[in-house]
Amino acid sequence: MEPRQVRNASDARRIVQERGLRHVKVGVHDIDGVLRGKYLHVDKFSSALDGGMGFCDVVLGWDSNDQLYDNVTYTGWHTAYPDAAVRILPETCREIATEPGNLLFLAEFADKAEEICPRGVLRRVLERAGKMGYEVKVGFEYEFFVFAETAHSIREKGYRNLKPISPGFFGYSMLRNSVLSDFYRDLLDMCESMDMGIEGLHTETGAGVLEAALRVRDGLQAADAAALFKLYTKVLAQKRDWLATFMAKWSKDWPGCGGHLHMSLWKDGKPVFFDEKEPHRMSKTMRQFVGGQRALMPETLAMVASTVNSYRRLIPGFWAPTASTWGVENRTTSLRVIPGSAKSTRVEYRVAAADANPYLALAAAVGSGLWGIENGIDPGEPVQGNSYALEHPDEMQLPRTLMDAAVRLKASKPARALFGDAFVDHYAATRDWEEREFRKAITDWELDRYMEII
Repeated sequence: MEPRQVRNASDARRIVQERGLRHVKVGVHDIDGVLRGKYLHVDKFSSALDGGMGFCDVVLGWDSNDQLYDNVTYTGWHTAYPDAAVRILPETCREIATEPGNLLFLAEFADKAEEICPRGVLRRVLERAGKMGYEVKVGFEYEFFVFAETAHSIREKGYRNLKPISPGFFGYSMLRNSVLSDFYRDLLDMCESMDMGIEGLHTETGAGVLEAALRVRDGLQAADAAALFKLYTKVLAQKRDWLATFMAKWSKDWPGCGGHLHMSLWKDGKPVFFDEKEPHRMSKTMRQFVGGQRALMPETLAMVASTVNSYRRLIPGFWAPTASTWGVENRTTSLRVIPGSAKSTRVEYRVAAADANPYLALAAAVGSGLWGIENGIDPGEPVQGNSYALEHPDEMQLPRTLMDAAVRLKASKPARALFGDAFVDHYAATRDWEEREFRKAITDWELDRYMEII
């Protein structure tokens, strides 16, 4: 039996037995999109397929550096960090390319923890789409830098003078991808074997930066593939003593890393964004979907620009938007409408960074679009030319810091209706924590600027 054939608990037991495995890997994604998990004995795995299992809920109560939040109510010292219920998802079975023969299964928080589980949040948004008669098709697109460094060497160097795998600005380089073809081939083959196939892979403009466009999938499958792509790209790189990063912006000297989402809605197996008779071939449904995304982007930005570093990327002139705007084939806007055939017409959600949790970024993008359809929101006229050079109304301006974005999210009534009070309160608190942790740091810039002179 092949991993892609697994659909239920019976299939999962069968493939494990056929392979003679003693342990499998099980993981669940935390608030920041980091996969937390363990090796599980097959006996425990078999019983968990039916009755679920416990997983310490601290993974919903700490940050990406394992530091405990001091401002959340779901879990903390006041609850003594008990186990949360987790259900294993047999249909997510994958053979681990870097551990030949072994299997990985994703899991999802259940019961009370389901209210704040990132995958659960996305699933509920997609269920909302389903009740409206829509299927969501998504293709994630990631930019990431690769260094000829290790996890140890970057720390020993203090994150300075890092050596990229290739020098200089050289986008779409056939030279670079030919010289490094063994890494490209390993990455392409790994993604294919782990059901997160790549549609296109090329160098971006920057030293050691690549862009991978994942193949279009249904909503949850697309987010699963995106989350695993980020993890196993890092694994593949580190196994050859390299390091891949999906930081939104690791250096002021190089462009940032986008995590763009290409999406469309379908109904009864047919695309609904295309209308040959309308301007730009945009159907009324698409206009309202884009209208909702544009209207709610300032309120949901914390879900798609989720770290302090995300806001280093959202500056003029570096291919990242600074206001909630839309345009037709316009890469200076937050939302790029791409007209084409009925199947290819889509909207590119360009504001999202590569560091975002794929489940939450997609939940924000789709949820706000559905809200636009439900409320008949028109996006207005598209931006013509360079959006950076135009003056935009205050209501279109995006939050400039993570703290500001968290405040906007917490106050958003549409966000609460879409994602639930429990999630909004918990997530906004985690972003508040993230910014407060940053404010404790003394940066090199401050030392260079102030220590001697002031």
